Amino acid sequence: MINVQPGIMEIDVHGMTQRQAKIFIESRLRRCGRDVYRVRVIHGYRGGTQLRDMVRCEIAKNPKVLRVEVGLNPGETDLVLRELY
Repeated sequence: MINVQPGIMEIDVHGMTQRQAKIFIESRLRRCGRDVYRVRVIHGYRGGTQLRDMVRCEIAKNPKVLRVEVGLNPGETDLVLRELY
């Protein structure tokens, strides 16, 4: 877990199984404070799409997640927890 910028938490789940990654991400979401508005999940893309699909489908349903944003990097998915105005 790395804080890249203020308000953005980065989580790397490379090398984890789908179950391990889901438990890890959900535990980090529970611990997020009000200062975190975005969680960037680094899941990779060359080793298959299971982690990516799990983040974009299952984790997207978490009550803390407002929406999912897919960026230019296919190995990352951003989970938006709240809008930053």
